[in-house]
Amino acid sequence: MSTRLFLGIINQMKKAVDRCIGIIDESGVIVSCSELEKIGETRQGIRDELAYSSDAVVSGGFTYRPLSGSEKNDYIVFVEGEDKKAEEISMLIAISLSNIKSLFDEKYDKATLIKNILLDNILPGDIYVKSKELHFPTDVMRVAILIRFLGKTDIIPYEVIQNMFPDKTKDFVVSVSEREVVLLKEVDPDCDIQEIELLAQQIADTVNAEFFTKVSIGIGSMVPFVQELARSYKEAQTAIEVGKIFDMEKKIVSYDNLGIARLIYQLPITLCEMFMQEVFKNTSLDSLDRETLMTIRCFFENNLNVSETSRKLFVHRNTLVYRLDKIKKMTGLDLREFDHAITFHVALMVQKYLNSKQVKY
Repeated sequence: MSTRLFLGIINQMKKAVDRCIGIIDESGVIVSCSELEKIGETRQGIRDELAYSSDAVVSGGFTYRPLSGSEKNDYIVFVEGEDKKAEEISMLIAISLSNIKSLFDEKYDKATLIKNILLDNILPGDIYVKSKELHFPTDVMRVAILIRFLGKTDIIPYEVIQNMFPDKTKDFVVSVSEREVVLLKEVDPDCDIQEIELLAQQIADTVNAEFFTKVSIGIGSMVPFVQELARSYKEAQTAIEVGKIFDMEKKIVSYDNLGIARLIYQLPITLCEMFMQEVFKNTSLDSLDRETLMTIRCFFENNLNVSETSRKLFVHRNTLVYRLDKIKKMTGLDLREFDHAITFHVALMVQKYLNSKQVKY
């Protein structure tokens, strides 16, 4: 239980109670008191007396009472006085703090449970037992959205995202590192990925507009059961990493839309090297100049349409045909043929992957 929380509550209660009141922790030390000079004093003897009594005890001008439902009297309330009023006040404070402590512990236990699920640090059987104890629904459609804060910033990522999603009964925010926050968003069963991407864009725009900070966001798959949240989280991690390799400009990446990039990312480096050697037997992609590479990318962006590509490049159609013939002569691949174009497109992506691993081809 947070000592800061106890301090705040006792400070508010002292305005309504004209007596000294406070809290003793499990080690017998006063951790909160309306008279600040008493904080840090030890009352271990009181703990020993309460060990033999579940009710209040009086000693040295104070009435002491354990929190309701508190195991082994881990926290004890004390009120100045040994009279009936002191007993009544101690009972009211004990009941109030016990309820607050229960809500506080449940909140943070739930956060710990979710974090353990995401990091795969809990057995599948324990997930359902603990979820039931904490009233955490296990059969609700959710999606893991990983938000990575970029650059130096003084803001606290967890607080920023938590303030954007205050409904703590449906949406859960978990801090997984200093700059990374996971939002577990509850979604409708018929929700599509475009809606999630729109939400992610709104998050990015809000953080950028209000805090002048950029973020990179990875979106996992929507999953219907709590035990699958770890998979959705790992997919969100993969989405960010793959997006960083294959599309540097795109800051919001969905795992479901990674396509062939996801396959290449999962391939062993040696297999990628073999592929590049087989495709480019007598040359390499590094031997192609900037103009040629720009022509190739524009040709792909325009679906292998010669007329449209030449218009976008502001060159004559014959000039483009000459360049494509030149590429065919250098690489043996005619980009006007679909199979050859696919091979070359995959080769460009494989090269990006190898470059990210500092392997040059």
